[in-house]
Amino acid sequence: MKVLILAGGLPSTLADHNENFPKPMLEIGERPLLWHIMKLYSHYGYNDFIICAGYKGDMIKRYFTDYYIYQSDVTIDLATNQVMIHRKRTEDWKVTVLDTGRDAGIVQRILRTRDYVDGEDFIVAYGDCISDIDVSQMVLRHRQEGLAATVAVARPAGRNAVLPLDDGGSFLYGGQRESWLSQSWVNACNMVFSKEIFHYLKEEDAFLEKTLFPRLAQDSQIQAYRHPGFWSAVETKRDRYELEQLWKGGNPPWRVWED
Repeated sequence: MKVLILAGGLPSTLADHNENFPKPMLEIGERPLLWHIMKLYSHYGYNDFIICAGYKGDMIKRYFTDYYIYQSDVTIDLATNQVMIHRKRTEDWKVTVLDTGRDAGIVQRILRTRDYVDGEDFIVAYGDCISDIDVSQMVLRHRQEGLAATVAVARPAGRNAVLPLDDGGSFLYGGQRESWLSQSWVNACNMVFSKEIFHYLKEEDAFLEKTLFPRLAQDSQIQAYRHPGFWSAVETKRDRYELEQLWKGGNPPWRVWED
């Protein structure tokens, strides 16, 4: 099963320098976000990746082309132009980097991978979210139910509190409040699609939540996989800083793999 990682989009505003980067290439613990996401999936045995690139996709291509050099110690003889690689470190990954367009939306990027997923079920992950989701359980749930889409959902996270309001704008308290909050879930940036998903995707669609998901729900072809653990979207410098601190602490919750 292939893993599609959405790594296009516009330049990130989270870098501390003038050069803009694709957000998935911003580093946490001296490794790109993209690497962290791929390490999670690789831990569960999913090593065939399709990177849906856009803005500065050449940077992503260079990263994987030179992966040996990035990960290993090297000796460079400038006189002879020879490079000797020591302590080679690599991953058992197959990586396809597709230029899906700088201004393409999520649905458009997925559509442009159709010839690469080989008519099989596939996973879609956002390139700016980190989690400790149990990929095996998410895929198992998808296979058990046999629907077009299984979408991981998680509790709302971040600094913005979710306010318990009813339809009239009144605040809910006590048992009503707890009941309302227990029903609050958000897209956790990981999902499994069957090949039938391409019958539901339309080129003019923009956001999954506003177009694809309602269309699937109308045909009872979508289900949620509830993820109770850690997840974080990387949307602000503060998000990045907090993840960096977790990594430096030595036991980041999303590092489920062995070094």
